[in-house]
Amino acid sequence: MTKMTQKRMLLSRLGSDRRGNFAMMTAFALPVILAAGGFAMDLSNMVLKKAELQDALDSAALAAASALSSDKKSVTEAKAIALTFFKTQMTNKTADSSAASAFKVDIQEKALAGSAKSFKVSTSSDLKVEFNALTRLMGQTSSTISAAGTAESATGSKNALSMFLVLDRSGSMSFQTNEIASTTVACQNWTSSNWGGNPKATTPCYVRKIGALKTAVASLFGVLNKIDPNNEYVRAGAVSYNDVMQTEKPLAWGTANAMSYVNALPEKPEGGTDSHSAFAKAYEKLAPTDASKETEIGEHKKKSGLDPVKFIVFMTDGENTHYDGKSGTTYAKKSDDDTLTACTAAKAAKITVYTVAFMAPTRGQTLLRSCASSSANYYAAEDMTGLISAFEEIGKSAAAIASRLTQ
Repeated sequence: MTKMTQKRMLLSRLGSDRRGNFAMMTAFALPVILAAGGFAMDLSNMVLKKAELQDALDSAALAAASALSSDKKSVTEAKAIALTFFKTQMTNKTADSSAASAFKVDIQEKALAGSAKSFKVSTSSDLKVEFNALTRLMGQTSSTISAAGTAESATGSKNALSMFLVLDRSGSMSFQTNEIASTTVACQNWTSSNWGGNPKATTPCYVRKIGALKTAVASLFGVLNKIDPNNEYVRAGAVSYNDVMQTEKPLAWGTANAMSYVNALPEKPEGGTDSHSAFAKAYEKLAPTDASKETEIGEHKKKSGLDPVKFIVFMTDGENTHYDGKSGTTYAKKSDDDTLTACTAAKAAKITVYTVAFMAPTRGQTLLRSCASSSANYYAAEDMTGLISAFEEIGKSAAAIASRLTQ
C-alpha cells in the first residue's frame, strides 16, 4: 500500500466518523437551552411580581378611599396613607424602593346631595424586574411591569340600593309550617295530604307558609329601613307568581309599597308554579344602565347622586310545574331553563341574586342554587324560623354590600 493510498483512507475515515458531532451540537445548543430555562423562570417570577404589585395598588387605593370616607381624612392625608400602605404591601425591599418611586395616586372628589361627597382613587406604579444570569445570555437584563388600581367611596350614606323581590304564591304556600299561630282559635291547617279537600278547622292553628313569608319580608325590610329611615337611598319592588306571573309592584323609594304588595298576597294562595316570567320582570326593571333615562341608576342619580347596588331576592317553596299556564314535564323544564337564563343575564349585569328555598323539593333547590350569585347567596330554610333568619341575613348582607367600598 502506497503512502498516498494510506492518506486517502485516513481522510475517508475522518469524513465518515460522526462521534464528535454530538459534542459540537451540544456546544452550540447549550447556551440557547440555558437561556430558555432562565426565561421560563423569569416569566414565572414576573407573573408573581405582577400579582404582588396589583394587590399592593388595590390595597393602597382602598386604604385611601376608606380614609376619605370613614375617617374624614383630607386628600393630602389620604395620598400619604396610600403610599404608606403600598410600601407595606410590597415584600421585596429593593423592588419596594423602585416601585415606591414610581408610585402615583390620583383622587377625584365630587359633591353629592347635601354635604356628601364621593371619591374615586386611582393608583399606579412600575416595577423593574431584574433577569437572572441565564436569561441575560440572550442579551436581556430586565423588564418593567406596570399596574393600576382603583377604589371608590363616599361620605354620608353610601347605602344606595335597588331591590326587587320575586316571590312564590303557588298553592303549596297555603300549607302549614311548624309555627303555632293560636292554641285557642281553630283554622284549616292545609298540608299536601289534604290539599284539594275541605279539612275541618282544628287547633292548634299553624302559621301558613304565606304568613311566614310576609313576616320574613318584613324582617328584611326592617333592616333596610334602619339604614334609610328617610327613604332617600333605598328603592324596592316586588312581583309574585304561581303558574302565571301577577302584576308587579314597581320600584319605589323606601320599602312601604313593596311591603304592602307582599301583605296583600292571598291568605290561601292557589295554582301551580312558573317562575320564569317573574324573574325576567325583576331583571328587566333593574338591568338598564343608562343614567340619562328613567332607570334605577337615573332615579338614584337624580336624588342622591349615587350609583345603586342592585339585588334580586328569588324565593320558592316548590319546583316549576307550568310554563305560561301550560303544565307538564316539558313545560316545567322550559320554565327552569328560562328562569336560569334570566338569572345568568342578571348576574352578568352585576345584579346580586339571593335565592331562598323554603321547604322546597330537590329540583327547586337545584334551580335556586344555580341561580344564586354564589353559594353564600343561597339559603335553604326548613321552617318558619329559618325563613325569617334567611331574609334578615339577606337584608344585612345587602346593606353591607351597599356600604362597602367598591373596587
